[in-house]
Formats: sequence, structure tokens, C-alpha cells
Amino acid sequence: MKNPLKVVFMGTPDFAVMALNAIVDAGHDVICVYTQPPKPAGRGQKTQASPVEARARALGLPVRSPVSLKKDAAARAEFAALGADIAVVAAYGLILPQEVLDAPRFGCLNIHASLLPRWRGAAPIQRAILAGDNETGICIMQMEAGLDTGPVLLRESILITRKTTAPSLHDALAHLGGDLIAKTLAVIASGNPPAPALQNNALATYAKMLTRDDGRIDWTCSAADIERQLRALTPWPGVWCLHNDGRLKVLEASVTEGSGAPGAILDRAMTVACGDAALVLKTVQPENRKAMPGEAFMNGIGKVGDVLT
Repeated sequence: MKNPLKVVFMGTPDFAVMALNAIVDAGHDVICVYTQPPKPAGRGQKTQASPVEARARALGLPVRSPVSLKKDAAARAEFAALGADIAVVAAYGLILPQEVLDAPRFGCLNIHASLLPRWRGAAPIQRAILAGDNETGICIMQMEAGLDTGPVLLRESILITRKTTAPSLHDALAHLGGDLIAKTLAVIASGNPPAPALQNNALATYAKMLTRDDGRIDWTCSAADIERQLRALTPWPGVWCLHNDGRLKVLEASVTEGSGAPGAILDRAMTVACGDAALVLKTVQPENRKAMPGEAFMNGIGKVGDVLT
């Protein structure tokens, strides 16, 4: 590359790793990687570096992990002193104050996993599936102070099918994000940046952060809606209901014909009536037990006529 950019990369989870790889592979000079500080994880709660930090160190890149940029003047000064041409942000997890947004020569770009202005916010992948959207995509956005409100430089869509799950969509969008950021940086480096497209704020929707309560099944909803909830919220926060006051996670299910009181178990295949049609619960996990086929649950715990709530 004739004119590689000096890039600061800012990201934390697996989603961001593909973009970091793409920027490095394109020949740009990643002068520093910013990521969330190591946190306890797993059953042993051992401190673990973020996926982005692990990849950055494997690539021999310098890493910084400030607790805050908004409250830490020294961290902001260190960022500005890098003299970056541009910063690329992908699921970083910290608020960037205006001083940071303005520091690089070309500002800060965000790799956002939706077709803005639809699904601004923390959980665009899951919210798109939950809402029954037919498509989503990646937007490369010039960052400003508002939440995902900046003008869009490049975008590309991807279909959401009846088989799309949150993990499969996450991976597809991570690959697409890497491709699009490489294209965006290439045109910026060439001196011909794409013309930014302003967002229509009147069309904005908000992808609020997920909680465990989002996974609670409402059996008065249609079987199609609940199956979509399962595809969107597995593995986290998980989809669940109550059976005899104990939490029952639903890991796999399919829509089928059937009717009855919402939540009622109709047969020994663990077909459950919904507000419209029914679901066959193929794999479930009772509280404090291992996952099991729905039929095994019915052989040992459940009874036809039990009502899940």
C-alpha cells in the first residue's frame, strides 16, 4: 500500500477480532490497540484478557486498557499523543468523549452491526432477529457524540432467514465488518473518501441491552415468535420458562401444529401449546441439571397436561 494509515484500533469481544485482522492484513500501521481491561471469567473466575487483547498481543501490537476515557484526562492525552490518522471502533464498550473523537486526523469510525438508523445501541444482532427483520448488515459510521447517530460512509446488507441464529449472524457480520472497514480505509488512504450519508433520525430504533428477563417465554405469543426468540437469545441470555416453580431452559425447538391452553404440554414428545400453533421442545435443561431431549424430560419429570409458565 502506497499510503498506509496510522490506525488506532478500539474493540473488545470476538466480533472485533475479524476487523483487527483485516486492517493489519490490508497493510495499515496499527499503532495501538485499545480494549477493555482483563476481567474474571469462567467457573474459576480467573482474570482473562479480552479476545481483542489476545489477538493484538499475538500480532505484537501495543495494547492499552484504560478503565475510562471520559473520566481520565491522562488517558485522553496519551490517546491524542499517538498522532493517529484514524481510529476504528468495533464493540469497544467505553464512551468516547469529544476530545477523543476529534484527536485522529480523520476522526473515529465505528463498525456497527445493523442497517442504521435501524437498531442503534447495544444489541442490534439479537434485536433484528427478535423483530423478524428480513435483513440487517454492517454500517461504517463516522462517530459523533450521539449514540450511533453519525453519518454512514459504507453499508452492506445480509439476509436474515428462518434458520438464522444470533451466533451465525454474529459471525457473518464480523466477516462483513472486516471486509467493509478494509474497503473504507482503502478509499480514505487514496484521498477519495466516500461521501457520508446522513441518517434519518425519524426512522431510528433502539436496540437496548439484553437482560435475562428478555429470555422469559410468554406462551400466549405465537409459536413462530417464540422460536424466533430462541434463535435470537441462545446462548445468552437464554430462553426459559417455569415448570413446577423451577426454571426450565429451552435450548432447541421447532414449530408444529397443535392447540391448547398456552403453555400446556400436549404430548410425550413435549409439544407445548402457544398462542398460535405449538412448539416441540427438542432439547431442554431443568434447573441444576444437564441438558436433555424433551422426550427424556417427559419420561422422568414432565407430565402431559403440565403447564409451563
